[in-house]
Amino acid sequence: MINRIAILLISATCLVSCVSSKKIVYLNKGSGTEDSEAKYESKLQPDDNIFITVTSSQPELAAQFNLVYVSMMTTKSNIINNDALSSYLIDQNGEINFPVFGKIKLSGLTRIEAEEKITNLLKDELKDPSVSIRMVNFKVTISGEVARPGVVTIPGERLTIFEALGLAGDLTIYGKRDNVMVIREEDGVKKISYVDLTDSNLINSEFYYLRRNDFLYVEPNKTRVNSSAIGPNLTVGLSALSLLVTIIALSTR
Repeated sequence: MINRIAILLISATCLVSCVSSKKIVYLNKGSGTEDSEAKYESKLQPDDNIFITVTSSQPELAAQFNLVYVSMMTTKSNIINNDALSSYLIDQNGEINFPVFGKIKLSGLTRIEAEEKITNLLKDELKDPSVSIRMVNFKVTISGEVARPGVVTIPGERLTIFEALGLAGDLTIYGKRDNVMVIREEDGVKKISYVDLTDSNLINSEFYYLRRNDFLYVEPNKTRVNSSAIGPNLTVGLSALSLLVTIIALSTR
């Protein structure tokens, strides 16, 4: 009798604890290889904050195109070194208000394309102009079954989905790895898609590199859902059954 109870106890414990590693390990399905021809190109869009630096062999003339210079001049001895004050905000029309030239449309261009556009405009104003653009507000939001849900912000413009999840502390053991929701806005339209983190072909997907303002939601798996209702009771029940088996075993010796 005791042996039967022990077997039932062990079987119940195994049913609760056993999980296939294929549901946990990333990129374990398929045989995807990185596409060497695939290129990641992040395009500027409204509400982006960009920091523009203009240099030239005529530094005094180039300085008028740098917002940091304007801040230093207007505050006299107080030098402001703040990206929020020295960056350009791309408005809802996709334009920035650039010194001398006024409105310049940058939305829809990659960073390199935007640098080339501004450089060409400056050729009539400066000798050997060079333009550098840096993204200030690249951020994504991660929610659900991750260790540290919240907003992830980076100083660059290139972030993979695994890097983002790593910055959020990675998925918990209860995160559903094969159905992560990604909400992405394109041309003013929000789209919902799902990605499988266990599929190696993800590295060739459009979602391998995240875009600014993407929202990721990691669903809870069945273990988490079930534990919210019967998990605590099941754990207590197994503990009580284990104690009962121990008592019976000791009393029958």
